[in-house]
Amino acid sequence: MLFLRSTGLRAVTGIAAALVAALTISMPARGQTVPVTGAQGAPANTLKIGVIGPFTGGSADFGVPMLNGILQAVDEINAVGGYLGRKIEIVRKDDQANPDTGLKLSQELVAEKVVATIGFCNTGVAAKSLEVYQTSQLPLIIPCATGKPLTAKYPAAESYIFRTSPSDAIQAPFVVEDIVKRGWDKVAIFADTTGYGEAGLKDVEAALAARQLKPVHVARFALGVKDLGEELKAARTAGANVIFSYTVGPENAVIARGRQSMGWKVPQVGGWTLSFPFFIDGGKEAAEGALMAQTFIAEPSNERRASFLTGYARKYKVKKIPVPMAAAQGYDAVYVLVYSLFGIRDGKLTGPAIKATLESRNRTYYGVTATYEQPFSKQDKDATTQNMLVMGMVKNGAVTFAYPEDAKRNLFVQRKQ
Repeated sequence: MLFLRSTGLRAVTGIAAALVAALTISMPARGQTVPVTGAQGAPANTLKIGVIGPFTGGSADFGVPMLNGILQAVDEINAVGGYLGRKIEIVRKDDQANPDTGLKLSQELVAEKVVATIGFCNTGVAAKSLEVYQTSQLPLIIPCATGKPLTAKYPAAESYIFRTSPSDAIQAPFVVEDIVKRGWDKVAIFADTTGYGEAGLKDVEAALAARQLKPVHVARFALGVKDLGEELKAARTAGANVIFSYTVGPENAVIARGRQSMGWKVPQVGGWTLSFPFFIDGGKEAAEGALMAQTFIAEPSNERRASFLTGYARKYKVKKIPVPMAAAQGYDAVYVLVYSLFGIRDGKLTGPAIKATLESRNRTYYGVTATYEQPFSKQDKDATTQNMLVMGMVKNGAVTFAYPEDAKRNLFVQRKQ
């Protein structure tokens, strides 16, 4: 195989090379015929995969990187022959972070007979569409939205809902463990009233309860709020020594700037949304030092990640990914799906067949965010475990490792526990 080089890194990644090996292993023996069929057994020359997310509007900051990561993986796979000679075709739907729009577009994806769908960035948007995928027996892999209820709605053995992004059920206790180690035990929770904020609030409260702690103050607010001064004053009066924020948009920055204007120097921590431009660019110096859970930090800590970052920069002509974690998880979701398809020997890519192979142990995929030996099973639809997380910190307007030991541990891509 030929490799183009840029800044000393392979343009066609080792991951794509591994896909060639997987494809070769999975090809039928000489003289054996495998029917090439699409969804519902219909003949097809391409493999149609649905992609849905917020590609315009307020959530595009992380929707577009997710889409870009997906397209980057698809281009790599198509460059080495696609799936058993079939090019992957993306059927793209922009849900605009609107639950009703997401529902309508999900129904369209079913009608357009995609073999599976990858997508959703907003927990509330995904939640309204889950039934479409479940009743249609169309596998959905969520690479971005993190609300705990998404993979808990249906009994695991029956569920067609999979996820490669880290559930808030593991993010919240991971962050709580860190802040307790730092001696921050008087927690004020600021959560928006979306499905994401509601689920996150419950997860943080449960994580605190496991430590025999209760929040000293809880603030709820709608998206779009411009001033949380009164709630911040109430949290300070309650004796809070840390703010745990759970919101997806500029409201994180509203909290940070509010603390700054009050001269209240308490840390702000949270889930992965504190790595978004809405917060970092919107909060500016007030965002410095904030801590959040991450599966991927945009530093070339090993060859896989360096190659992914170089490929992304070249393809999209950017120096910085707005939300690197969304891009990396979208990228990995494509490979996890396509690797699993090689487990279907008769070529009939029905929903139940894809569900079964996703739940089986297939060829190991050496990914960007993790090494996936068996990401899913009949009883577990979340591919990410807590050992895959690291603490990120905002420093000089970017996210880096909060601890040197995390940077060292990140030299080795983690496996599911």
